Amino acid sequence: MKKESWGSRTGLILAMAGNAVGLGNFLRFPVQAVQNGGGAFILPYLICFLLMGIPLLFIEWSIGRFGGKLGNHSTPYILDSMSQKWYWKYIGVFGIFTNIAVVAYYTYIESWTFMYVIHSVIGTFSGLDKESISQFFDQYVLLQGSDFGIPLFPLLIYILVLGVNVYILSTGLGGIEKVAKIGMPLLILFGVLLAIRAWTMGDRFASEAFPDANAWDGINFLWTPQYSSLADPKVWLAAAGQIFFTLSVGMGSIQCYASYLKENEDIALNSVTAGFTNELVEVVLGSAIVIPIAAGFLGLDWVLENAGFGMAFQTMPYLFQQWGPAIGAFAGICWFGLLFFAGITSSLAMGTPWMGFMKDEFGWGKVKGAISFGLIALAMGIPTVLFYQYGYFDEYDYWAGTVSLVVFALLETILFTWIFGMDKGWQELNRGAEIRIPSAYQWIMKYITPVLLLMVLLGALITPAGNDWNAGFSNLLSGQGWSLDPSSLLAKLTFADLEAQLAADPSRSEFLERKMWFSGLARTQLAILFLVITAIVWYSSLHRKKTQP
Repeated sequence: MKKESWGSRTGLILAMAGNAVGLGNFLRFPVQAVQNGGGAFILPYLICFLLMGIPLLFIEWSIGRFGGKLGNHSTPYILDSMSQKWYWKYIGVFGIFTNIAVVAYYTYIESWTFMYVIHSVIGTFSGLDKESISQFFDQYVLLQGSDFGIPLFPLLIYILVLGVNVYILSTGLGGIEKVAKIGMPLLILFGVLLAIRAWTMGDRFASEAFPDANAWDGINFLWTPQYSSLADPKVWLAAAGQIFFTLSVGMGSIQCYASYLKENEDIALNSVTAGFTNELVEVVLGSAIVIPIAAGFLGLDWVLENAGFGMAFQTMPYLFQQWGPAIGAFAGICWFGLLFFAGITSSLAMGTPWMGFMKDEFGWGKVKGAISFGLIALAMGIPTVLFYQYGYFDEYDYWAGTVSLVVFALLETILFTWIFGMDKGWQELNRGAEIRIPSAYQWIMKYITPVLLLMVLLGALITPAGNDWNAGFSNLLSGQGWSLDPSSLLAKLTFADLEAQLAADPSRSEFLERKMWFSGLARTQLAILFLVITAIVWYSSLHRKKTQP
């Protein structure tokens, strides 16, 4: 049977870039930048990209191609092939588990963007004020309206969008490559058009309510360096954390894509090209749309107080309408079309590890692998739609879409640089390379990158009160102990974050107790998924022993 492979280098790079360029580039990056001082965030972020992002790309592309030449196309047996220890294939379970758990809620966001394109086309937001548009989104996700009068309409659209993903996946790498070749250029085109509009706004849209509104205030805030941030641990941890979201590292999808490369096909230049394409989109386009447009209408002070995930759906449609019906509709199509293509090029990558594993171990074809992936994702995803208000979505995002990424990235880095060996790893990375990688990266990958990853993990584990690290260390050294923030991993693990909300507002006890119960249920479902995949990997190891001579 002929091994499946990428049709062209352009298709590979666009697919890899599409995997990395996701919703986080346009929804999470601007918010993180605003919440961490604008220009104060950019410099640590770029440094983390060079010291952690690029090394992780080198590692994951190398791991993937190495496993692929041995016939392995998912992380359980890719990692197993790099060490003699039996447990590495079970650590590789993260590379399947994370993708299924993330795609379960990620495609729900995709479905929002899909519907908002439709609403932009039919003029749903025309004539609505800011509060009405904000309520429109709340009603949609809470299943309380904005649904054309169709019961469980958001669930139906979610199933439709997930079905589109499954269909494309059933066509194999060729289908993914075609989507990337169409989606990525359109994404960049839409982004450029919106960025040009944002950069030319100036103060022309200031109003009596917001007389100081000026798009250039937002641009200057993001691009004025503040070197004092180099001494703020909070900013560094936020910058390092964003790297995971922006590059899709620590998931297992990059390794899967790279496993379909030929044995001597370049990975050095390809990985750098994909990484810098992502950074170009995120830093240039991601910073040039939401924040400048919002500052141009509402002022920088409003942006600093209200920056959040919901701006994309609750604020931007209203702002677009201020440009007039025709331009507003076109801007809405560009913005939500951009988000849709960013989402689907990423979610398609999440299906390939499961499909690769089931094909390698049990001979499943593309259609069977894609449908089974879709059914598992649907079973995991339905509760995120039905119980969104009770934190099901957030639990998946935190444990599978955040914690798992850091844990897996740290472990695979240790495997590649310390167990497989940096000398062998460096040879693997440079075999067939079309660029010369600075030799300093050997040292960076072996020492700096693992330390940064460990810092990110520890930072999440013991986040101090108020995320104020300077105050936290000061209190510790003065004998006052270490107070955990409700957002810390330890606090979340024990539901201390919800208990703190309950103590602060007893009137919401019924809702918060129900949220605590559903949060526990979401974690249980995630744990079951991980254990089931682990059991399948264990069974596959027995199957290998029986079938191999």
